[in-house]
Amino acid sequence: MKDKLLDISFRYGTLVVIAVVFIFFSIINPNFLSYDNIFDILRSISIVTFVAIGVTLSQIVDGFDLSVGSTVSLTTVVAASLMVWYEQPLIVVLTVPLAIGIAIGLLNAFLIVKVRIPDLLATLTVMYTIAGVHKTYTQGFSVYNNMPMPDGSTAPGVVSESFKWLGQGKVLGLPVPVILMIVAVVAVHIFLTYTRWGRQLYITGGNREAARLSGIPVNRVRTAAYVLSGLFAAVGGILFAARIGSGQIDAGVPLLMESVAAVFVGYSVLGAGKPNVIGTFFGAVLIGILLNGLTMLNVPYFSFDIIKGGVLVLALAVTFVHLNRRKA
Repeated sequence: MKDKLLDISFRYGTLVVIAVVFIFFSIINPNFLSYDNIFDILRSISIVTFVAIGVTLSQIVDGFDLSVGSTVSLTTVVAASLMVWYEQPLIVVLTVPLAIGIAIGLLNAFLIVKVRIPDLLATLTVMYTIAGVHKTYTQGFSVYNNMPMPDGSTAPGVVSESFKWLGQGKVLGLPVPVILMIVAVVAVHIFLTYTRWGRQLYITGGNREAARLSGIPVNRVRTAAYVLSGLFAAVGGILFAARIGSGQIDAGVPLLMESVAAVFVGYSVLGAGKPNVIGTFFGAVLIGILLNGLTMLNVPYFSFDIIKGGVLVLALAVTFVHLNRRKA
């Protein structure tokens, strides 16, 4: 009976917690259930979800990408500066940050796959390096319309309305970032579940040597995972800049913790016991509901990390207690 209850809590515990938290905030504050607030929650988690998808992919190959937050920070200020400083067209504004994300992913893969530095150490090094690069690039200032330049002039460009539409616009009443998030989650789920390449990611992460012996190009698969992680983080950076209409330094710092929390909470969604994009999405939903609800209750912002840490501990405890019992 005890094992059965533990199994049920493992499979459905996270979904029950999401429902309970949602109902609690709905009762405490009627405005929580408003149409605008629900879509505010979804819009806010869209960026976290994109970043968390990248972390999920690195986790699937038994790795860990700590550089995603710095990647968001760099791509956010680069996207804004291309418009505000250099008056570049939208295609350039979108292409360059994506290319930067891919380049960071390749750098991570080179250090991990070729140089054989442990993933945590390699991506930690890249995290600090990219954080320094993005602050050096902006001289420590955020990038915004009509900002003063070092020579005393005013920045010639502005963040275009077409770019801001990506973060603020709507299609058939649905926020564009929410649509992009749903498309990304569904596409990655299909890729991981129903394609040969997706299965190769899981096989590589499960047993690298067995994957190699079965003919899977392990190094290429691991490289692809880190490149995709950098790419998704870059998309998150673009959406961040589009949402706020400027390039904020250190924009991605809080997103690292939130994305990692979403990934680990996702381990216990529907009893997956492994990194998976659907679980990651629900993990982001839980974090988004918590942060939104706590904000509406005027809970001091500096206590939010305590709540997020508690949620992460609970999710990890449920996941690994079950997995250890199953192994035993």
